[in-house]
Amino acid sequence: MATNLFALDIGTRSVVGIILEETNDTYHVADIIVREHKERAMVDGQIHNIVYVAELIAEIRKELEQKYGPLTKVSVAAAGRSLKTERATVTLNIRNRAIFTEEDINRLELQAVQQAQQQLVQQRDDIASSHYYCVGYSVLHYRLDNEAIGSLLDQQGELAAVEVIATFLPRVVVESLIAALKRADLEMDALTLEPIAAINVLIPQTMRRLNVALVDIGAGTSDIAITDQNTVVAYGMVPTAGDEVTEALSDTYLLDFPVAERIKRTLGTGEPIIMQDILGFDETHAHADVVHAILPTVKQLAEAIGNEILLLNNNVPPKAVMLVGGGSLTPHLPALLGEVLALPANRIAVRGIDAIQNVTREAHIKATPELVTPIGIAIAAKKMPIQYMSVKVNGQIVRLFEVKDMTVGDAMLAANIRAKQLFGKPGQALAINVNGQDIFIPGEHGQPATILLNGEPASTKTRISSNDEITIMDGKDGKTASAAVKDILDATLTKTITIEGQPFILEPSITVNNEPATLQTRLKDRDKVRYRMAHTIEDALTLANKRTLIQQCTSFSVFVNNKPMHLPRFSAELFINDKPTKLSYPIKNGDSLRLQLGARPTVQSIASEAGIRLIEAIEVTFQGEAITLEKIVNEAQLNGLAVKPTTIVTTGASLQFIPRETSPFIFQDVFRFSDWQLPKVASSFKVLRNDSEVGFDSLIFGGDTLAIQFNE
Repeated sequence: MATNLFALDIGTRSVVGIILEETNDTYHVADIIVREHKERAMVDGQIHNIVYVAELIAEIRKELEQKYGPLTKVSVAAAGRSLKTERATVTLNIRNRAIFTEEDINRLELQAVQQAQQQLVQQRDDIASSHYYCVGYSVLHYRLDNEAIGSLLDQQGELAAVEVIATFLPRVVVESLIAALKRADLEMDALTLEPIAAINVLIPQTMRRLNVALVDIGAGTSDIAITDQNTVVAYGMVPTAGDEVTEALSDTYLLDFPVAERIKRTLGTGEPIIMQDILGFDETHAHADVVHAILPTVKQLAEAIGNEILLLNNNVPPKAVMLVGGGSLTPHLPALLGEVLALPANRIAVRGIDAIQNVTREAHIKATPELVTPIGIAIAAKKMPIQYMSVKVNGQIVRLFEVKDMTVGDAMLAANIRAKQLFGKPGQALAINVNGQDIFIPGEHGQPATILLNGEPASTKTRISSNDEITIMDGKDGKTASAAVKDILDATLTKTITIEGQPFILEPSITVNNEPATLQTRLKDRDKVRYRMAHTIEDALTLANKRTLIQQCTSFSVFVNNKPMHLPRFSAELFINDKPTKLSYPIKNGDSLRLQLGARPTVQSIASEAGIRLIEAIEVTFQGEAITLEKIVNEAQLNGLAVKPTTIVTTGASLQFIPRETSPFIFQDVFRFSDWQLPKVASSFKVLRNDSEVGFDSLIFGGDTLAIQFNE
């Protein structure tokens, strides 16, 4: 026994009522009624005047009831042109994070969809995000560290990003449909989306693994749906359609809009066109001339549709395009669309109701493309009706508009749970300034939230059913960053060397906020760290507290009578790994240093280098014994203290040589340098110099022979 299905296609220009007889999964189009709106009651697929639309629906219902009996329930569709499409990109810092999992990707995509929803809401201050249903989204690009990548799965890096294009249906569209039906004494039996209705009858599930675009070209808009990978991946709309062609005819030939619309519908016959302009003149034009007049407008329509298809399909042409709706009959449109998409002519086709499987029709009903959507609404609403689903999210009852297989993510969108809540907050970072350079130590990454579906672990992609309970437990926040000085300094800054056979560990000289610190000192936010490391041998000796060796290695110099005097022959020689080197030579881990000391200078040797006599001396013979007589000529003072000529002098010392007043040597001076003693009993004597008698105060000279001769 056949079952009658009553469906309505409520469009911008007209309302189409259809009676479809169902018998064992086959359908017969029994009747179709088309009524144009008397007022501008519809704008972009949304009912603006519920009363006028309800009156037109009631008129169609009553006419059909005369043939088919009482009609109380009807299937309808939300117009594809009312769908809102937004693109959004979300970036996540994944530094120091474990590899990206599939659930991480799902949550990042959900966050991008919410971003798109928020962008949509921001365009109208009076609309809340809960006033939109997300009916589908498609990932346009994944990026890792700002480079496009095929998949984020198992990836590691600095920044992960996803760009999506998401489609939303305003809830008011559904509510206004229900209100118009109620005013017309009809109950909504089932609801679908117009693009879904057309796809369901033209592109069965077995064909949806193919990347195919379906375009429903109506009066005011052209609705687009794209299939791929066994599902509908994107919806779109362009505000350009058949009315633009009608307006082009009206402008070119001065025709009233209804007249131009009638002429447009006869262009497919190929016969000469007879028209009457607004001035009352009758004209006849060749078919080719009229088509040529509208060609620029048709090109614009093709470009608008083609560019939107590319946008929705990741800038890649689909494998094929199907055109339905009255506007699909526009001359040259398939060929021009093929040029935009770079597709051959046999990949773009206008499809009528003859292309629908298991569907027959009454003889008076033409197999035109504009009837595909109304028939699809009736069939799709029967086979796959869209219903409301109620679930609980953290105890809150949420009703979902079931336009596809619903997931936990859809329920979260409806419950206004932000995707950011699915991750614990990262711990506070540390900002440290090291030798004038700012560095940031990230806090610990937050742990993801736990999602339970009816008490069992689930993900954002897990499918849900009516009356399911979803529990989302917040993730744990990450710990605040913690670090010691050693964590921010390179380990190679510490060196182990040998100095004069003794091992030394050279750690960098460190201050934190100008206070001495070590590698183990813990850091706080905004700390200023300064360090100095051993780059050269001189640095190493300084850090090893061997400054005396540095002094010995430098060129030996002293100040003589306040004037600098350099004496290189007294400098020590420095060796690194037994090879001669300099203090400025780089030092490496494991190097060995030793010093080979130079001669040790005395006050006398420095005076000699300076040409200064410290002592005047003569040699004489006294009483048959050789004696040296000495007299200080210049007194030596080392760093302000009197010293002997044999005193050792170190580099950097200050020597002063102070002249003394001197007189010639006389005979009596000999007694200071001789051990000779006068006899206890002595008779008279003579003082002789070179056998000549002289006095004790007589001058003597080097080489003289001196004697004291006693009288017998």
